[in-house]
Amino acid sequence: MRPLFLCASGVAVALAVNTAAQAPTATTSDPRVGLKPGLRNAGVAARNMELVATVPKPSGFFDPASPGGLPTPPELEEGLPPTDPKVIESRAAFTKVIAFANSDLTFNGRYAVLGSFHGFNTYDIESSGKPRLITSVVCPGGQGDVSIFGSLLFMSVEQTLGRIDCGSSGIQGTVSAERFRGIRIFDITDIRRPRQIAAVQTCRGSHTHTLVVDPKDQANVYLYGSGTAGVRPGEELAGCSNADAKEDPNTSRFSIDVIQVPIAAPDQARVVNRPRIFADQTTGAIAALWAGGTHGPGTQKTSETNSCHDITVFPELGLAAGACAGNGILLDITDPVHPVRLDAVADKNFAYWHSATFNNDGTKIVFTDEWGGGTNPRCRATDPLDWGADAIFDIVDRKLQFRGYFKMPAAQTDQENCVAHNGSLIPVPGRDIMVQGWYQGGASVFDFTDSAHPVEIAFFDRGPIDAHTLITGGYWSTYWYNGAIYASEIARGLDVLKLTPSQYLSQHEIAAATLVHAAGFNPQAQSRIRWPDTSLVARAYLDQLTRSNAVSRESAEAINKALDRADNGRAAARQDARANELEELASSLDGRAGSANPADARRLRAVSAILHSYSARSHQ
Repeated sequence: MRPLFLCASGVAVALAVNTAAQAPTATTSDPRVGLKPGLRNAGVAARNMELVATVPKPSGFFDPASPGGLPTPPELEEGLPPTDPKVIESRAAFTKVIAFANSDLTFNGRYAVLGSFHGFNTYDIESSGKPRLITSVVCPGGQGDVSIFGSLLFMSVEQTLGRIDCGSSGIQGTVSAERFRGIRIFDITDIRRPRQIAAVQTCRGSHTHTLVVDPKDQANVYLYGSGTAGVRPGEELAGCSNADAKEDPNTSRFSIDVIQVPIAAPDQARVVNRPRIFADQTTGAIAALWAGGTHGPGTQKTSETNSCHDITVFPELGLAAGACAGNGILLDITDPVHPVRLDAVADKNFAYWHSATFNNDGTKIVFTDEWGGGTNPRCRATDPLDWGADAIFDIVDRKLQFRGYFKMPAAQTDQENCVAHNGSLIPVPGRDIMVQGWYQGGASVFDFTDSAHPVEIAFFDRGPIDAHTLITGGYWSTYWYNGAIYASEIARGLDVLKLTPSQYLSQHEIAAATLVHAAGFNPQAQSRIRWPDTSLVARAYLDQLTRSNAVSRESAEAINKALDRADNGRAAARQDARANELEELASSLDGRAGSANPADARRLRAVSAILHSYSARSHQ
């Protein structure tokens, strides 16, 4: 989510794809259309996934007088200056609207930590069907994005009401020594009693942050801090400047914050670089990317690129994807303190580049567009399906190449804030599948194995919070973690969902995904997922191969029976025969891979590798 007042204007540059006039709009013939409104009794539509648990917000994290939240302020006309009374009034109202909003999630072992504009809550999720609240920390300041490394928890703070002491009384005046905007660090050695041990101040605060672990640096971890709000006065924090890039080469805009956290002394955390990742790499001009404005008739008004909203890192590959207001960018983070931009793209259908997710191979990126700031209805029957959507890019020779769009397809009402927001991969071997939150558009699961033709395969949605008034709510984020999908519901609390078998996703594929067990998960920090060489994984690939007609059902059945015999057989006299059978089947699959499409070829070779592995084991 970003504040309503973060709009910008300027001139057009870079990549352009479809136009809004050509785009289809959302369907009205969908089970998600027309659901009954309500905070606790809203109507529900689900396909191929189910809600298994919901935990309401704890006491102290909602207003008892308005448990669902306050009405969202109406949208303002464009072009109003920040000093306009309407803008000032809207800002004040919006701060109250999101005062108790849930935000992002992070995971550590058996625990899920749910951030909030009011602090954070920690849940024991050892039994995913019965999450249990174990501690709440009140620490206002928004937006409360969280991540964990070892016994350290990091939390983003951006609002001017944030206090160093985590107090709830706010801050008066434009300059105060008590104000905090930046990243807090908590010691969670005793997760039931978190202690704030450091607070790194930054010029624009931290809207979000990304944890970066450098495999070459065992002494430190790093944070990429992304501030999207206004720059604080230099009188409050030395060195801060809100000047235009042409007036001040040291402006606090047009950069990110790189924070070094010594693992042995986290209280010594500090900003060590403010890299100019939007600069012209030839001239050095620091404001070289999208200048803001439309791309021509019938196109979006895209925000100026002077900050990133979210940065997702893939340290194993030395890459990061930045969703940076007016551009999507690809970074080399081999040296995490000094990231280098490899490519930047713009899109005439994007209003605000918001977040990014790599596929497991690091060959694709799904970028999201938070058109409307996350608090407005942008999935109505009149809204184009390529505005407020995902844009899928392939990475080719370290450059970004556009392939296609995906948007939750069901028309929502004027009472439902809805646009693309946060999600993660679901670790189904052989496929690129993502679960994503769409605020009050619910959760959507889609397959983007074919980048140009993504397909929705599951969903869960509720009706609006209120029948007549837009109240900001819905899924801020939906993430897969160790066999379940955890969803941060802005107004309602924490939900847990699970996938169910369908024509799009088999029981073997779901079971293979649950084999992936992580010790923790910070969604903006991806690592390569690997699956064991088991018959279950092979069966998941075989289901995909029969679905695409790359392997006949008879051939798949023969392989399944061979795997059954290999799993169950123990007689030494039969081991050589079983090994020979497995090798013959593997060779047959290798032969077919040469004429298959790329996705099926990878699956055929994966099954072959598992059969070879089983054969080798039979001789041990």
